[in-house]
Amino acid sequence: MLQEDVRLINGLLLIDLMAISSCVQSTLDGAVMLEVDVHPGAKRQGIIGFNEWRGRLTVAVRAEALKGKANNAVLHVLSASLQIPKSQLQIVSGATSRNKKIRIENISADALVQLLEPHLEEE
Repeated sequence: MLQEDVRLINGLLLIDLMAISSCVQSTLDGAVMLEVDVHPGAKRQGIIGFNEWRGRLTVAVRAEALKGKANNAVLHVLSASLQIPKSQLQIVSGATSRNKKIRIENISADALVQLLEPHLEEE
């Protein structure tokens, strides 16, 4: 991890919010697009980090990538972790890929980055 991409807050390393915002884009109609790398078939499930090289949020899901199960699990993990109703989340690209673009309704890009921040702390 690059030194300028990390801050020390209350004894925890925190990935720079500017780096995180690279995977978040506002759309002209007021929604937000979130770029995600998915790890299907993982032992643990949740938001597990930020891939600085790709500029994407990393989400692990237990579900295998069969018949849309992993896609559904990604939406569930994001909904539960960020406390956003699942009905406001939609995969708009990457349905058959590990690299996905997820549209999130009724939230600003800044608010989404703030919701992601606690999930990206490292001890």
